[in-house]
Amino acid sequence: MGTTQLETVPEPKYWHLKTVLSEALDSEFAVGEILPNERDLAARFGVARATLRQALEQLELEGRLQRRRGVGTTVAPPRMGVAVGTESHAWPGAAGDAWQPVDCAEAVPPAAVADALETGRDEAVHTVRRSRMSHGQPVAAELLYIPEASVPDLSAIDAPSSVARARSVLRELQRLELEGQDRAVELGSARADDAKELDRLPGAPVLVVTTRFFAEGRTAALSVATYRADTCRLTFGASGGVEITHGPERQAS
Repeated sequence: MGTTQLETVPEPKYWHLKTVLSEALDSEFAVGEILPNERDLAARFGVARATLRQALEQLELEGRLQRRRGVGTTVAPPRMGVAVGTESHAWPGAAGDAWQPVDCAEAVPPAAVADALETGRDEAVHTVRRSRMSHGQPVAAELLYIPEASVPDLSAIDAPSSVARARSVLRELQRLELEGQDRAVELGSARADDAKELDRLPGAPVLVVTTRFFAEGRTAALSVATYRADTCRLTFGASGGVEITHGPERQAS
């Protein structure tokens, strides 16, 4: 990155700096590489540190940079596509599912989930917690709610409330014939528990994908998956699943 002085431009100075920095990231830095400190970058581009911070914050929001505790500002991997399809695909936990089970417990779900599942608001359901990783970092966390009626034979399975129990619930769920599914996507803010699991600060932007799975004429399971908005992007098609795919790697010069 050679020394560059910003000329007078009609757009805000930080926005122009963001463009210059973005070009430098493409040509001179590899994924995961740590950027020089703010003082050196500000001196190199002849801008105030406040202007530099604005540009860096914008690049972080766009998924080009990641600020990691104890590490510094690093070049982010390419954004991952979250494909939101419209056709039926498969039950959670089926072959090819990239999610990893973390835990399972019986608990009373939020009222909105109970209404969607048509269970009593005081009725406990199986709550399976799963996570998804990419480049060694967490990119999504999921809560999968499954009522007792969807896994009636689970009581015969001897597994504690843990990963083993989660896998047992998912296997039992797949005994049902999946009739269809639908999804809703919205932008949200990371709650404290989501932020901790995703290595983000509370309030960071996230993409929330809610999926209802239908069997026997009812909602047999409901998934609430929270994706990091700084590393994921939505793609729309007929794939029928929520899957993460990688684009071309950015190359260092």
